[in-house]
Amino acid sequence: MSLLNKLTRMIATPVSQHIEGVVARGLSNTRQQIDDLMILQGRALSLQNSERAPLARLQDAEFKVFSQFGEDGILQYLIRETGITRRETSFIEFGVQNYSESSTRFLLMNDHWRGLIIDGSKEYMDFVRNQDLYWRHDLTAVDAWIDRDNINELIGDAGFDGDVGILSVDIDGNDYWVWEKIDICNPVIVIVEWNSVFGPDYAISVPYDRAFQREKSHYSNLFWGASIRAFEHLASKKGYALVGSNTAANNLFFVRRDRLGRLNALTAAEAYIESRFRDSRDESGKLNFLGGEKRRVEILDVPVVDVMTGSKTTLRALDADGK
Repeated sequence: MSLLNKLTRMIATPVSQHIEGVVARGLSNTRQQIDDLMILQGRALSLQNSERAPLARLQDAEFKVFSQFGEDGILQYLIRETGITRRETSFIEFGVQNYSESSTRFLLMNDHWRGLIIDGSKEYMDFVRNQDLYWRHDLTAVDAWIDRDNINELIGDAGFDGDVGILSVDIDGNDYWVWEKIDICNPVIVIVEWNSVFGPDYAISVPYDRAFQREKSHYSNLFWGASIRAFEHLASKKGYALVGSNTAANNLFFVRRDRLGRLNALTAAEAYIESRFRDSRDESGKLNFLGGEKRRVEILDVPVVDVMTGSKTTLRALDADGK
């Protein structure tokens, strides 16, 4: 290698590293500025909702900052209506992936809540722990595979037992069985992901399987979670009232009955909304974009559990019994 080439490499390497560092800092600053603008907009929308309260429908409070759909707005509204105190401003959310899109990130960054997030992927949790928000805020990220036998220990070991403001359950599978077992904390508001494809009539869930994975449970990708009636049944046993769903029909909201205030308790039939997701697969694993009743037909004969009786059945059998 010539002297010129050696000098070029010696100079170019630190220059290249410097440029990469400048670009990375620039991108980080830009991301922070965008986040700040989004938070300001969310704060303004939240104040507008408070001036219109009480709202006729929970969906009227929807707005999105960091949530998947309109959960940010709904939570801001419910927090005001339930009168959550400073002592209760902590949340637990699991099934968050890398936390870029979640139901509680706006609470963390706008309202400075204390939070616990759990996901089965260490890669995702390492990503969160390496972000500025991890030292800017009181956030605990735990990588662990959640099941109904370890969930209380995971929450307790992280220091989130007792009174908390919000519990959010979103694991695309054993959601019913895991929420059923949680007794270490006492949330004011509970959010659970539900499967609209199961319909409004039956209190059913997928059978409990510690290793459940949605994409492996049935080729259609439609067999997961529990129905709205199943969650209404469980919530009632735990002292919670169903107050509604988001418009997208993937998240249900429950409030502890002693904190309902002006909020209306709804039945499963009143709160049910048919989702319009078209993420179904064919037997080769390709998206086939089924919608409406066609999705339900795909899983008519897959075994489910009637959570009221504990017996196994199918949607087809339940339909036949109801005729």
